[in-house]
Amino acid sequence: MSSHSSYSMRNKGSVENENKGTVKESGGGSGGKSGKMVTQSNKEFMFICFLVSLWYSSNIGVILLNKYLLSNYGFRFPIFLTMCHMAACAVFSYISIVFFKIVPQQMIKSRSQFLKIATLSIVFCGSVVGGNISLRYLAVSFNQAVGATTPFFTAVFAYFATLKREAWITYAALVPVVAGVVIASGGEPGFHLFGFIMCLSATAARAFKSVLQGILLSSEGEKLNSMNLLLYMSPIAVVLLLPAALIMEPNVIDVTLSLGKEHKFMGVLLFLNSATAYAANLTNFLVTKHTSALTLQVLGNAKGAVAVVISILIFRNPVTFIGMAGYTVTVMGVVAYGETKRRFR
Repeated sequence: MSSHSSYSMRNKGSVENENKGTVKESGGGSGGKSGKMVTQSNKEFMFICFLVSLWYSSNIGVILLNKYLLSNYGFRFPIFLTMCHMAACAVFSYISIVFFKIVPQQMIKSRSQFLKIATLSIVFCGSVVGGNISLRYLAVSFNQAVGATTPFFTAVFAYFATLKREAWITYAALVPVVAGVVIASGGEPGFHLFGFIMCLSATAARAFKSVLQGILLSSEGEKLNSMNLLLYMSPIAVVLLLPAALIMEPNVIDVTLSLGKEHKFMGVLLFLNSATAYAANLTNFLVTKHTSALTLQVLGNAKGAVAVVISILIFRNPVTFIGMAGYTVTVMGVVAYGETKRRFR
């Protein structure tokens, strides 16, 4: 799963206060002050590198674990798997916010706000379920190529929802984003139409959720950070997905228990997969908090490329020059789109 959200930088005031504290502690000449500040800067840099490593590991890990469970392990229940992810997110979010106080808890203040969160939860469920279904039929490399078109759908939905136009060059940058996927589709040896449609639907739903979130929770009184939003969305998702799994995947319990007896690590693997899905959300939030949304976007582009390489090495799925060329064009288009958004906003 990729749950898919980002947020703010540390404020200037806190950084200035830290620097002032550093100067006072050094107490000697300017060399001592400079050395102390450099040390603090190095620690901050090392901490950010550690967070980025965790973010990459958890994001790529959950994709690979999903692929392994759904395609190679005989666990063909994407709806139930998504429900497990959401259950883990609900429990771990509660522990992180209420007990460890990673962020202050934000309360739901009205029925209207609850309904908006429920709407976001439904769209979010659709995106994750669609993505998991697509992994049954598509290679991770091609799945990532299609997922890279998220900015295209975000721009389209944002235009129709707010009627706010971007600069023409920004829209022009989206052409290679789409063209790359078209090229990659033509060169994909394991292309599967249904898997492609589900992956495209999941990507569109993910983009729609981000636009919808900006509209529904736009007032100051209703804004929630990504961790609190996940805390409230997850239980709603579980309530929605449980009956859906029991109806659409009626033998899920029997098969899961059977696999558990056949493979003694089945329960551990399912728990690890679900915990990794939460870790992907948590590290996404922390990386954005300690860097910026723009940095997250750049790192995200690189993450997709790393995921492609690792998946090819692990699953040995065949790739072609045309397929990789198409994916490269898409990533270059995403980078160009991000740059034009930054320059012409």
